[in-house]
Amino acid sequence: MQQQDTGEVAIVFEFSGPSSCATMPAMNSPAPDQYDTPWKEAVEHYFAEFMAFYFPAAHQQIDWSRGYTFLDQELQAVTRDAEMGKRFVDKLVQVHRLSGQEDWIYIHLEIQGSEQGEFAKRMFVYNYRIFDKYDRPVASMAVLADDNPQWKPQEFFSEVLACRVGIEFPIAKLSDFAGQEQALADQSNPFALVTLAHLQTRATRQDPQARFDAKWRLIKLLLGVGWQRPTIVNLLRVIDWMMYLPEHYKQQLWQNLKQLATEKNMPYISSFEQICIDQGMQAGMQQGMQQGMQQGMQQGMQAGEATALQKLLTKRFGALLPSLSESIKEASLEQIDAWFDRAITAATLADVFVGPPHTSH
Repeated sequence: MQQQDTGEVAIVFEFSGPSSCATMPAMNSPAPDQYDTPWKEAVEHYFAEFMAFYFPAAHQQIDWSRGYTFLDQELQAVTRDAEMGKRFVDKLVQVHRLSGQEDWIYIHLEIQGSEQGEFAKRMFVYNYRIFDKYDRPVASMAVLADDNPQWKPQEFFSEVLACRVGIEFPIAKLSDFAGQEQALADQSNPFALVTLAHLQTRATRQDPQARFDAKWRLIKLLLGVGWQRPTIVNLLRVIDWMMYLPEHYKQQLWQNLKQLATEKNMPYISSFEQICIDQGMQAGMQQGMQQGMQQGMQQGMQAGEATALQKLLTKRFGALLPSLSESIKEASLEQIDAWFDRAITAATLADVFVGPPHTSH
């Protein structure tokens, strides 16, 4: 029997790019280029622009005036039993189509630098798992950020005894944008800049001076586009995360940025400076000591995880008592992670906090 099309659809996106744990010759530095965090940040801030840039046909079918909602908790129920091998970073988004019907959009993000033989199969598995969970049609799409321009998996099929099942899905290949740098620089979509930053990051992995020059050009381009302050600060953070620089280049870049901000009368760049401080970057620059930088980054990660946990608990169980919020802030990163895992499926707030908190020293 052919199933009736209800008009409800789920869209699966998979980002294949370099893992932050991958072995990469990152300019004589022990720290690899970061792709995971900046891509997640950019998609969460500019989801509509992401769709418009990489999948314009799908973008045109969504009623963006009605907004959209990320549903991370609901997604956990799907990925928990659908997980295959490596754990992936996922997003589930609820949107409305122009037809007036409500749609579920499943976004699966994977940052991985090399091709995978099982990639198309995994797209198929996640597609049917979502369909099985929500009983809705699922549209799968992929953004591939690897270096091999020939690797473009777009289908997976299995056939036995005249029974054939499978999937065909559209992809956006970032390497296809190579050679279009000027066209990307001329566009007003934030993901044109993100794509350009990604290409420049990959092209300058073994040349710190070229990386510095490329990063500075991108920052000046960003500051000259005319975007609003929050967009500028958010994209500054994306570029800074993505395009890692050795320490002395960081210092020079920061001095250039402060000078340009003064010349252009952009005091809001101080917001970006605060971000650097939160990440432990400024402390390392000022002290010139690797130990100080690592400690600052650890504290920044701990504070960020604590904030994320409080947001999740508030969303699920309502406002938190001040004493509980303070306990979360003082807890170790390991304890916060444990609480976060429980908070995803816990039935009550009390179920989250099993055992005494382990405070950091």
